Amino acid sequence: MSVKSTITRALTAGAALAVTAATLLIPSSSATATQESVSKGPKPTIVLVHGAFADASSWNGEIAELERRGYPVIAPANPLRGVASDASSIRSLVRSVHGPVVLVGHSYGGQVITNAARNEPNVKALVYIAAFLPAKGESAFELSNKFPGSTLGPTLQPVPLADGNVDLYVKQDLFWKQFAADVPRSQARLMAATQRPITEAALKEASGDPAWAKIPSWSLIPTADKNIPAEAQRFMAKRANAHTVEVKGASHAVLVSQPHKVTQLIIAAANGR
Repeated sequence: MSVKSTITRALTAGAALAVTAATLLIPSSSATATQESVSKGPKPTIVLVHGAFADASSWNGEIAELERRGYPVIAPANPLRGVASDASSIRSLVRSVHGPVVLVGHSYGGQVITNAARNEPNVKALVYIAAFLPAKGESAFELSNKFPGSTLGPTLQPVPLADGNVDLYVKQDLFWKQFAADVPRSQARLMAATQRPITEAALKEASGDPAWAKIPSWSLIPTADKNIPAEAQRFMAKRANAHTVEVKGASHAVLVSQPHKVTQLIIAAANGR
């Protein structure tokens, strides 16, 4: 063997050893992810609470993205019968979850999570999406009329119930423009047909001591909301010292039209940012 070939083989072997050493020293992406999960602990469970005139499927976009990012998600059916009873239902679910919880509420769902999270130590953050952040004694009806701009009232269809209560629906032919103007009309038509009614009593029921007084809160405000005026949402978010973002031109159904932006805020809350 020539001197030249011997030197070449030695250099090649040295390079291979250097690459192997470097590979051992640099952690793989999976190892890094494992280290992060150990240092940060388990990801919180995201509990998504829908509001009036909607159902849990309105969270489908957020559920898909959150699960892709490794978050456990539950989107329960909100009974929409009364603030105290609805909050009790959601509280029972929260207590069944092992580990930290981020509670997210849309619209009237914000009133529900405000009461459900009170004195629940595993709830680490509250996220309000086009939602009510009530103080003690306030109702959804009162807050939606605190500032001008809500056009919901004339669009409602009352349905008297046998127990003397009244269910309220948004009239289907008015649903798109009132509730979901930035959602494709064909999709809004399906949402109108499958909407869940809320009792009139629930909208007028006073809230209890607010959980946001002790739990960090985040708020997303759609500026073209026709159910809860943006100014009312700003007032409530400021009072609660919530981390707030606004989505210009978005409707009350922002969770359907802008699921990525909603998900970004939920993840920010989960990470305490």
